[in-house]
Amino acid sequence: MRVFVTGATGFIGSAVVRDLIDAGHQVTGLARSDNSAAALAAAGADVHRGSLADLDSLRSGAASSDGVIHTAYIHDFSENNDAASYARTDGRAIEAIGEVLAGSGRPLVVASGMPAPAPGHVTTEEDAAPENPAYPRVSERAALAFAGRGVRASVLRMPPTVHGEGDHGFVPALIGIARAKGLAAYVGDGANRWSAVHRLDAARLFRLAVESAPAGTRLNAVGDESVPFRDIAEVIGKHLDLPVTGLSQQEAAGHFGLFAVFASLDVPASSARTRKQFGWQPDHPGLIADLDEGHYFKES
Repeated sequence: MRVFVTGATGFIGSAVVRDLIDAGHQVTGLARSDNSAAALAAAGADVHRGSLADLDSLRSGAASSDGVIHTAYIHDFSENNDAASYARTDGRAIEAIGEVLAGSGRPLVVASGMPAPAPGHVTTEEDAAPENPAYPRVSERAALAFAGRGVRASVLRMPPTVHGEGDHGFVPALIGIARAKGLAAYVGDGANRWSAVHRLDAARLFRLAVESAPAGTRLNAVGDESVPFRDIAEVIGKHLDLPVTGLSQQEAAGHFGLFAVFASLDVPASSARTRKQFGWQPDHPGLIADLDEGHYFKES
């Protein structure tokens, strides 16, 4: 199968490219820079120049493929971020790709975020992503809209942390905050839970989805169903030799800054149905074990 991959040089996308090639697929990766193009070529993938905003490049990439994996997204957690604009860009990109694939029966696998469950519940594959004005990502709805239009569209939902060597997401941010503040902290009693997955396990699930996921499928890429945030803070404190303590919501806002809302998230999620349907069994280290390997704490 020739698979067109967006976000192909990102933390997740590069692992997806490697897994696809190792499984015997041909890969064409979207590249917007010379460095990205060189990285793709070195990985053994064909290069397709373009970007999320260049809809014609997305259409031509999809048209020449047997299926598409869309992992690209604009992740910006700075004070100047424009979440609504990033969501619109993503929605337009998915629609451009989907229109090309419509009526063909070809697969489209779209990465999305894991929706937070109602209090006392665990997110399963049956739970659709609700509207969220604070984080108005439309990936899931945009992708599944094509499931009834002759596209084998599915969504692969990622937990709050996708971890592994080379991670530059939430966990490194938390480590940086702890270093800067001299304190590894959690909010309240730290009992709020994060689901998690190793990037290599997630990459394998993307491949399984593009190979066989039926139209309309939601897959939960979950290795750890529920890691208490307090446990994350404790392992950070251990490796940095820093005190570990709980903070009030008001104190947390000052300590974590823009990441305070993420430090308070309670996002336990199950992948039981995904594992059963696709024979997917995560076999790389869980989040705490990965942190304990030490690579997250090496200063460059």
